[in-house]
Amino acid sequence: MPKPPLPLRAENLTKFVRALSRQLGEASPSHLTLMNMAARAAGYQNIQHMRSAHAAAQRLSRAADDPPPDARTVERALHQFDAMGRLNRWPSKRSVQTLALWALWATLPADRSMQEREINDRLAREHLFDDPATLRRTMISCELLSRRRDGTDYRRIEQEPSAEAKALISALGARRRARPPEVVDASHG
Repeated sequence: MPKPPLPLRAENLTKFVRALSRQLGEASPSHLTLMNMAARAAGYQNIQHMRSAHAAAQRLSRAADDPPPDARTVERALHQFDAMGRLNRWPSKRSVQTLALWALWATLPADRSMQEREINDRLAREHLFDDPATLRRTMISCELLSRRRDGTDYRRIEQEPSAEAKALISALGARRRARPPEVVDASHG
């Protein structure tokens, strides 16, 4: 009578292989050899093939979980920016304002402290209506930017943008990369 298959799941292959190596004692092959043997036993060519297949499966599962962006909302926000990716005017609709702020958030450096002057200069390069203070304050209230109580040490708050924000950031990235150097230089000062 055939035996039913018995599933085996190891949360961490390295720990599993180390335990197996201890059981085998002196006769145990090297750690890498055991890792490759375990990967082949699971149906992979080697441990690298197993790692890359696992990473690809995780990327695909994350992509499948992301809802598609609302193209109309992204388009509305995109109309607020010029051909070089700069915000023309402060949008009147709150949802469009928020998306516009995400687009500005993407231009700020991650994990870096900035003084108020630097954050104002960076925002000034990305909009045409000369009001970096409103942008800065609204980014703080929307929790895209943080600052100390004394008005120093501004930092971009790292978080996952919405599907619409990602689509807008991507569309504006192409426009920003196409900026002529003189436009970038003129906006610095």
